[in-house]
Amino acid sequence: MPLVECVPNFSEGRDAATVDTIVAAIASAGAAILHRTSDPDHNRSVVTFAAPPEIVGEAAFRGVRRAVELIDLRRHHGVHPRIGAADVVPFVPLRGITLEDCARIAVATGERIWHELHVPVYLYEAAARRQQCRNLADVRRGQFEKLLREAVENPERAPDIGGPALHPTAGAAVVGARKFLIAFNVNLDTADAAIARAIARAIRASSGGLPCLKAMGVRLESRGISQVSMNLTDFEQTPPHRALEAVRAEAEKYGVAIIGTEFIGLVPRKALEMAAGYYLRAANFGLGTVLENRLEEAKI
Repeated sequence: MPLVECVPNFSEGRDAATVDTIVAAIASAGAAILHRTSDPDHNRSVVTFAAPPEIVGEAAFRGVRRAVELIDLRRHHGVHPRIGAADVVPFVPLRGITLEDCARIAVATGERIWHELHVPVYLYEAAARRQQCRNLADVRRGQFEKLLREAVENPERAPDIGGPALHPTAGAAVVGARKFLIAFNVNLDTADAAIARAIARAIRASSGGLPCLKAMGVRLESRGISQVSMNLTDFEQTPPHRALEAVRAEAEKYGVAIIGTEFIGLVPRKALEMAAGYYLRAANFGLGTVLENRLEEAKI
């Protein structure tokens, strides 16, 4: 059976009741909720669900609708960039479906978000209509507050669907299709966000660092630490363990230690197997060394 993953990010990470309501709305369409996580400093929640292609767009729309009803960006503050109550809604091919198919689902969902909720939509990654919208960071530049003005005044910053004015409380949604992405954060034993930002700048692809790695440095007030927050857009080129070691090498320059890491959302088994092979240094380690992989191959 064809299967699509969707990983919407909502601009609420402190009110559990609001997030519960959004998750329930997604599940009500028949989607399987695989994971959810919320962070009060980022003030953001990430929900991971999967569904057949005929259901996944409806499930995403129901979640977006509840977010639009419940989240007011005028009162939202967090360290993570955002332009919408339902900030980003990516569709990811899991099984029996192509990236192009997911892009069509993204466009159809975006059209519905505009026509039924009056929230304009930017299309990104594989669904992008304009080169300047392909990269999510470019779309979110300046965040909700700046985009309120620029979307109306500058045609280059106008949404792809609807608008140009943003929704007064829910902003805009960024909807698209992409390959699997790993969100991976590294926490540092310093409260100095400038150090985290310097590390992020040194390691990210846009600065000449590791390929397929996006990174930003932020301060987590509730924990009194700083964090290098990363997205690995192709984990086979830059896996989590390689990103971790790059952060470690840069942090050592500032006399800063790593105190922990965290995944946001789910991670493919292969990425963990790659990390195990790297750190265990076992000469005979490979995918065929893993018991579960061999059982699946043998169809036992």
